[in-house]
Amino acid sequence: MTRSKNRPKSKMTKKQISEYTFSKEEVVNDLRIAIESRHASLIGRKEVFMGKAKFGIFGDGKEVAQLAMAKFFKEGDFRSGYYRDQTFMFAIDQLTIQEFYAQLYAHTDIEAEPSSGGRCMNSHFSTRSINADGTWKDLINQKNSSADVSTTSGQMPRMVGLAYASKLYRNNPELFDNETAKKFTNKGNEVTFGSIGNASCAEGAFFESINAAGVLQIPMVCAVWDDGYGISVPNEYQMSKNSVSEALKGFQRTKGSNGLEVFTVDGWDYPALVKTYKQAVDIARKEHVPSLIHVVNVTQPQGHSTSGSHERYKSKERLEWELEYDCLKKMKEWAIEEGFISEGEIEVIEKESLEKVKRERKAAWDSFKASMTKEYDEAMELMNRAVSSLPENNEILRLAKELKKTINPIRKDAISVVRKSLRELRNTNLPIKTDMQEWVKKERRENYERYSSHLYSESSAAAKHVKEVLPIYNANSPMVDGREIMQACFDKMFEQNPLVFAIGEDVGKIGDVNQAFADLQDKYGEIRITDTGIRETTILGQGIGAALRGLRPIIEIQYLDYIYYAITALTDDLACLEYRTKGGQKAPLIIRTRGHRLEGVWHSGSPMAALIHSMRGINILVPRNMTRAAGFYNTMLKSDEPALIVECLNGYRLKEKMPENIDEVCTPLGIPEIIKEGEDVTIVTYGSMCRIVMEAADQLAKIGISAEVIDVQSLLPFDTTGIIKASIQKTNRVIFADEDMPGGGTGYMMQQVIDEHKAYEFLDSSPVCVSAMPHRPAYASDGDYFSKPNTEDIFEAAYEIMSEVKPNEYPELY
Repeated sequence: MTRSKNRPKSKMTKKQISEYTFSKEEVVNDLRIAIESRHASLIGRKEVFMGKAKFGIFGDGKEVAQLAMAKFFKEGDFRSGYYRDQTFMFAIDQLTIQEFYAQLYAHTDIEAEPSSGGRCMNSHFSTRSINADGTWKDLINQKNSSADVSTTSGQMPRMVGLAYASKLYRNNPELFDNETAKKFTNKGNEVTFGSIGNASCAEGAFFESINAAGVLQIPMVCAVWDDGYGISVPNEYQMSKNSVSEALKGFQRTKGSNGLEVFTVDGWDYPALVKTYKQAVDIARKEHVPSLIHVVNVTQPQGHSTSGSHERYKSKERLEWELEYDCLKKMKEWAIEEGFISEGEIEVIEKESLEKVKRERKAAWDSFKASMTKEYDEAMELMNRAVSSLPENNEILRLAKELKKTINPIRKDAISVVRKSLRELRNTNLPIKTDMQEWVKKERRENYERYSSHLYSESSAAAKHVKEVLPIYNANSPMVDGREIMQACFDKMFEQNPLVFAIGEDVGKIGDVNQAFADLQDKYGEIRITDTGIRETTILGQGIGAALRGLRPIIEIQYLDYIYYAITALTDDLACLEYRTKGGQKAPLIIRTRGHRLEGVWHSGSPMAALIHSMRGINILVPRNMTRAAGFYNTMLKSDEPALIVECLNGYRLKEKMPENIDEVCTPLGIPEIIKEGEDVTIVTYGSMCRIVMEAADQLAKIGISAEVIDVQSLLPFDTTGIIKASIQKTNRVIFADEDMPGGGTGYMMQQVIDEHKAYEFLDSSPVCVSAMPHRPAYASDGDYFSKPNTEDIFEAAYEIMSEVKPNEYPELY
């Protein structure tokens, strides 16, 4: 594909932007930033090819558009972009060239690489929202970037949420004088700036986010950097009409309707870009109307990334066009023609910029190497001692030489050699063996902090620190439907904390499909309890973005089966947010849903293993009744972590006693509850299965089998105190039961108890898993009975174990 028929013909002049006056200082500074950024890209690619970095992806060709974007970005504003935005980050002074290269090399010190502490590949940007003690910084007094993700269009749902927060701050009177809110907002005047590549606009998350922004009317300005390709695939395969702005014309706001403003501008036209951004941002900041800026005729001088060359798929004509319409070339021509700068001055800037980039790159590389010198020196000293202690051992000698001759050694090189050497020392009692063992333990601790810390909050507000508060009842405590427990809990929550809001399908006007929010919209207003369209991904995105800006969202996924629509944002964005920023950002979002047994294929799902293994970093809580659920909501609202709370679908009409202290009840995380004591067999379960297991336990008792029933309560975290292991030590037998498919939740629980907690040593019988059938549940009562574990299944599993132990007393049933 070529652009010969659509080559831009317009000429840049000052007259194009009468609303904005450029100064010489401003233009020269912008040129300097753009030139430095271009050199950073070019040299970065070479660093990868020299073997100093694993991979490189850069923002060359998009410099000028990002300069325009940066001009109107104020303190308090947020960015939600992707991995091409280095020039923007340079321009808003939230990234230095040395930090840019520190991330390329994967420097693990957040002082050197504050975006991710070396955890993300290069060009994944973020600013730090959290102090070292886990408290919020004053985000209204800094320029903010949410943490990038690699997944194409993954930034879009969060972009909606960041902008939605401004709407809430502007329209909720309870927040105008709220002291906490003042850290995050100036009456909702903050704009969210976004960016996305043209090919990624074909993703569903993009269209859903654009639609949501148009419906919500939020201050969001999203740029599309359109270089005509998605890696090697041209626009004609990506987008209807070969153009996202053409495809989105139906979203254009008109008089009397909602929607968004759609702009199209050339990526090389500096004054037109500034004019366009000024107009879009003014509309967003003043009117809370979103805009899409389609930046066309963008080039990509080095191709997509270091993984290949664009000469493989671009025609000669296209490559020549890219040279002619390179945005830096065109900006220089305009600046010279308008008298802002001379060719000689540009040559000086080019030379100074190249020298600066080389200097900053060297500083980053030297700092990166120095950060690992200590480990290397210690390992080398240990290896030399090992050679002296066992001079006849050729393998240790070989390993020592291997480490010594390693060029640019990394931590892996040092610790790997020492661990291999310990194999050679296994049959000795030499002091060097003990010293090596202690050194490896020390390195594991330190490298855990470098590479594995902050999966969950490590602050004093972490959920694990919230103490249990039991429900209090009196003689007059009424028996009510479970839904009334939830309604009372939410009522108190909204009354006491104006930062809390709830959104979801049918949450507002009718009070959700199970009535837990009944009448609460009338009481607290539509701005706080709000209906949404059917769009799970952006419901979640609204929650993530708002939580990043200090609000406390409860977002509802109507049924657990529907969570797959949002799984990408859950696993790629929310679950790893605190981890990938090494404690720099957090989004304490509560995801409310309902699951387990009810009716049929799409309304009785319990895919817990799928969620457990894709959502590490989010607490997964599975209360057996609504009182325990209310306790989890209260616990999570006191914490600074995200959670998924799965209420029992069939529990809303079941009777429970209303606690006097419904607003104080706190269910602890990671603490199972023994809901029936027993001596013969331990049955571990959760959620709706608790009632099934309890029925089976009562029936087992009638024939002399004493079952201990344990409700795990939370799957992530799982039994942090060893309650289940202690039970198995008593009974010597265990059954794991749930409604997930075979090998799912039960397999996870068994791995945790038998492997992690080492409960195998107390087993006298093989552990047993009772799961649902390996398909989605069939409809109606018979479908439920034959698809999911029932009382008879649990009874017979326990009976079979006891039959093996006491065959005469419990002969085979079948």
